[in-house]
Amino acid sequence: MTEQIEHVKCLIIGSGPAGYTAAIYAARADMKPVMYQGLQPGGQLTITTEVENYPGYPKGTQGPEMMEDFKAQAERFGTDIRWGLATSVDFSGPVHKVIIDEKTTITADTVIIATGASAKWLGLPSEERLNGFGVSACAVCDGFFFKGQDVAIVGAGDTAAEEATYLAKLCKKVYMIVRKEEMRASKAMQNRVLNTPNIEVIFNSQTKEILGEKSVDGALIIDNKGEIRKIDVTGFFVAIGHKPNTAIFKDYLKLDETGYIQTIPGSSRTNVPGVFATGDAQDHIYRQAVTAAGSGCMGALDAERYLADKGIH
Repeated sequence: MTEQIEHVKCLIIGSGPAGYTAAIYAARADMKPVMYQGLQPGGQLTITTEVENYPGYPKGTQGPEMMEDFKAQAERFGTDIRWGLATSVDFSGPVHKVIIDEKTTITADTVIIATGASAKWLGLPSEERLNGFGVSACAVCDGFFFKGQDVAIVGAGDTAAEEATYLAKLCKKVYMIVRKEEMRASKAMQNRVLNTPNIEVIFNSQTKEILGEKSVDGALIIDNKGEIRKIDVTGFFVAIGHKPNTAIFKDYLKLDETGYIQTIPGSSRTNVPGVFATGDAQDHIYRQAVTAAGSGCMGALDAERYLADKGIH
């Protein structure tokens, strides 16, 4: 069977706010972008219910609907949006090669990476079932919906500590569930948590079960002696980290120790000329839809300048 090869001026890998925004800008600049949506078209926002912190939606919106709006706008300007997953890349030569679904080869003058990151989960069936119905991996996104209520958060690092203190400002009580006898967070963050009166840290403990039929109404916590305790909560936040979806790039792009793509500060440029990284694939600090969209814009503008400098029209 002969190998299918197609050449494009601008290839966008992944969808979500970063990918779609890059597509809108690239299409308007006549870069004729081709986008492969990846395993989760629309990215993490498609598993988010209410979105109330994105500008321009005064009454809030649903994550999946918002991504449909982004997609429609990208298509209106001529983006070629396709189903498919980038399974490997070869960035060793002057033309960038990307293999889609292990069979189709796309060569591209510019590549904009918008593969995002995936939240790490505990792996409980109840957690999956109640995801979006009280279970969340983003306190900044969803904490507001639990104003004045009791919630739990799992995690021991800086992000978990930061999210616990953020929730403590909104919620009546925050239970912080820590697997070991101490947190991994920096001393300053630990002190902040321990000095917040409405945070109760439950050390040496893990979540056995999240309770509730249609929405969260409690959790069972088991300590290292095997004793089980029930806590009454309406929200359950998981803050045990995110994993960037960047494994296929590791042989060519500079990644940090946790796998995020390193970009040249103030830009979306990577160590490979013509390859640009946007959104949560390169941002482990902010991880918001609005910052991802902003970096998608940067990716398209940087790619446009690159093509102009190369004299590619």
